[in-house]
Amino acid sequence: QVQLLESGGGRVQPGESLRLSCVASGFSVKWSHMSCVRQAPGKGFDWIGSITVGGSGKSYGDSVKGRFTISRDDTKNTLYLQLNSLKNEDAAMYYCAKGWTYCADGNCERGQGTQVNVSS
Repeated sequence: QVQLLESGGGRVQPGESLRLSCVASGFSVKWSHMSCVRQAPGKGFDWIGSITVGGSGKSYGDSVKGRFTISRDDTKNTLYLQLNSLKNEDAAMYYCAKGWTYCADGNCERGQGTQVNVSS
């Protein structure tokens, strides 16, 4: 059974950073592309980015490019999302998902999420 557990969210001020973690169980991330998505209140799912098996390939959405970084530690079966230069509009529930997916309408294998709040 695929399980993904996100953590590391919190409340920060604009310009600050956070590092989110996603621990997988029920499968080995070593053999899976992985993705990150988010959902702000009242809005649809927003694709943040994806990382290939092995980590050599990464792609990011325009809204986070240059500020967010996805990485992986296959020995820990864990995916990381580094959030830098956070903006008010980055406030959302953040999810990791199995596979290279845009998670349209939330239809993907994802965890329960971790909340990120950005405010002065």
